Amino acid sequence: MKTSDYVTLTVSRLPYGHIFTYESLVDDINKREAVIKALNRLVFAGKLAKMAKGKYYKPELTPFGTLLPDVSQVVKDLLEENGKPIGYLTGLSIYNKLGLTTQVSNIIQIGRNDIRSPFQRERYTISFVKQKNTITKDNIPLLQILDTIRYIKKIPDTSLEAALRRLIALLRVYSEKEVLRMMRLALKYPPSSRALLGALLDQLGMDSASEALYLTLNPITQYELVGATHVLDYTNKWNIK
Repeated sequence: MKTSDYVTLTVSRLPYGHIFTYESLVDDINKREAVIKALNRLVFAGKLAKMAKGKYYKPELTPFGTLLPDVSQVVKDLLEENGKPIGYLTGLSIYNKLGLTTQVSNIIQIGRNDIRSPFQRERYTISFVKQKNTITKDNIPLLQILDTIRYIKKIPDTSLEAALRRLIALLRVYSEKEVLRMMRLALKYPPSSRALLGALLDQLGMDSASEALYLTLNPITQYELVGATHVLDYTNKWNIK
């Protein structure tokens, strides 16, 4: 089969929005140029689109225009390496999914142990949040909640009170084992994040579990979170004002 026919057939079988590189289509280095030329012809014909240099996807056409790939596809090379997670979507990338805001951002925020300067990919700005904990598949949902607590004042198009009520609802579904693991992960977050997590857990009646967090805090340090007293009953205990 000619290389161009092979590329066309392979691309036709790919799902819409799946991002791939020419390396994923060919093992033979001698056929690399032929594969790249075939892909670029498909781009010119409108059957493929480029996400970035060397990255292609099959666009899905709708009456409202061309759909961009899912955000996780756009940055999958920054989230996983050799089958292991090295990053995760966080912040502005997940607030809508978590029910914290109705806004959908064109900024993709990624939590990683190693970070780099922001850069542009298609219409998205990719930025990074430093994560000091080890990133594992099981830890990612917990780290997303902790990041949300840390940056609660920066959630767009919502009030602090609404964000706190939503966090209480999100925390309620976690098991005791998961809450304890979240608390261990919280030890590498700022004291203000640990204090707010403790107040949220107390609100859920988990005061015996939250005691370990309380002991990590300076008893005279105060944390400003205007409006928290309207939702949380234990702000005095956690020095949240």
